[in-house]
Amino acid sequence: MIKETEVGGIRTLVVPSTGPLAAGLVFRVGCADEPLSRRGITHLVEHLALHRHGLLEHDANGSTGLTTTHFFTSGSDKAVTTYLTSVCDSLRDLPLDRITTEKTILRTEEAGRPHDSLLVWRYGAVGFGAAGYPEWGLEAITDDDVRDWAATRFTRENAVLWIAGEVPEGLNLTLPSGSPQPLPALTSTLPTTPSYFEEGNGKVSLTAIVERSARASLFTMVLERALFRALRTEDGNSYAVVAAYAPRDGESATITAMADALPEKQDAVLGGLIDVLTALRVGRIDADELEAVRDKATTSLDRPEAARAMVFAEAIDVLYGRPRCSLTDFRAALAAVTVEDLREVAVQAMGSLLMQVPRGNRVDWAGFAEAPMWSATATTGGEFPSLQKKDLTLVLGYDGVSMVSPHGVLTVLYGDCVLMQCWPDGARRLVGADAVSVSIEPNLYDVSAETIAGIDELVPDEVKVWQPARAADRIPQRPMPPAPPAAPAPATPVARSTGWKVGLAVFAVIPALCLLFAAASTVSLVQYPDDASTGTWKLTLLFWWLGGIFGFMVVLALRGQRRRR
Repeated sequence: MIKETEVGGIRTLVVPSTGPLAAGLVFRVGCADEPLSRRGITHLVEHLALHRHGLLEHDANGSTGLTTTHFFTSGSDKAVTTYLTSVCDSLRDLPLDRITTEKTILRTEEAGRPHDSLLVWRYGAVGFGAAGYPEWGLEAITDDDVRDWAATRFTRENAVLWIAGEVPEGLNLTLPSGSPQPLPALTSTLPTTPSYFEEGNGKVSLTAIVERSARASLFTMVLERALFRALRTEDGNSYAVVAAYAPRDGESATITAMADALPEKQDAVLGGLIDVLTALRVGRIDADELEAVRDKATTSLDRPEAARAMVFAEAIDVLYGRPRCSLTDFRAALAAVTVEDLREVAVQAMGSLLMQVPRGNRVDWAGFAEAPMWSATATTGGEFPSLQKKDLTLVLGYDGVSMVSPHGVLTVLYGDCVLMQCWPDGARRLVGADAVSVSIEPNLYDVSAETIAGIDELVPDEVKVWQPARAADRIPQRPMPPAPPAAPAPATPVARSTGWKVGLAVFAVIPALCLLFAAASTVSLVQYPDDASTGTWKLTLLFWWLGGIFGFMVVLALRGQRRRR
């Protein structure tokens, strides 16, 4: 039975438990609360709060999630008391001299962590969607930002302490006073669902938004078993098949599922996954399957670690403002779930589905709408054709920027910009609240430094994040202009000689023919003088004259060629 009390003015939930004492301090703040231009600040505060602990001799750590930050530990009464007291002391007086070092550690951690595209495509670049981005705001976070974030979010009114065991004697935690923080506003970039988008390769992923309930939790277990059986056991097209259920707020939960696939099996995995979802939606669920997952869920509540998991979940519900549910009530809810209940949850899941499919795949055939990836309109302003791809044009206006291509338009208005990354070489990347992104590379669009400065003046300072200088090989270089066409090569002496000889030979035929005709006519006139007429003599003399003239010209041409040699 979970008992509610207070420790140092902090709401506290205590549940009897065997084994070592376990406890955790949960704050209602996470990455979904951060503006994209300060993405990473909650994680940074968590790291700073734990720095003074150094190497811990017992089980203790911290974690930053979508909507909560959790400091947890287990061990002796003294170890638990020391750890929780030290966390609170650090939160009141963070080691700000460590900010630069911790930022480097976070960037290293970031490099090995995948980002959640499903969050971005569903929610955009704000709220839950901002949590899907890398920690791009780290460079802009100042000492004052950290100090203010800790003072307003890590407060006793915005925290719940949970303890599995007895409250340690002498535990007295001190946190600043503040206000409970509301959950991030829900946003959406999807005009309709079910929807899909193409991204990445090697896996099919999905999320669905359903009610928070025992039956939704059991449905997720049924879904995982059905996917595993269809995609791995029967077809052998996938290896890793998982499904998970996680509360999103007091009323709704997110179901996430993923199945990996080789390139040649992607179509089969995609089709098999949709077949499973369709079968569940129409109620093709074996009653024995429901009993199997119900038994597994109920049995897990009897394990020693179940008390910790249950009281931690209750602590989050308190932060969410959700009425608490006793373990007895939860068991009863599990026992009451029917096959029809699972079908109803399947209908919710299918109706809210967002699927990420490998590039080159589509799901139109299954009634899915393609998630919008283009803006409705382009801004007006100066046009800068790409120096690299002639079908791209960058438009820089007074109200925003656009990238225009034959396929569509991407537009970020300055008033809707939630992040502008700035590099010393002049490059800029603007991200809108709807997750549309436009990059400006001066070398690829011939944009002057004066134009870039004008954009900087139009974008609010609070969304600008200056980045370290890029290495020279990371800066796109201006494309080289095309080389002018080569002039035709002069004719070689052999070519000139050959051409001259051919032309002269053709020209020499003329005097030869004239002289041949004149000679034949003269012989005829001498042999038959009585038949000769005045006209025949005149024609013969004309051909002798032409033959002589053309012959003389050929002789002159031959003499000129000899001189050039």
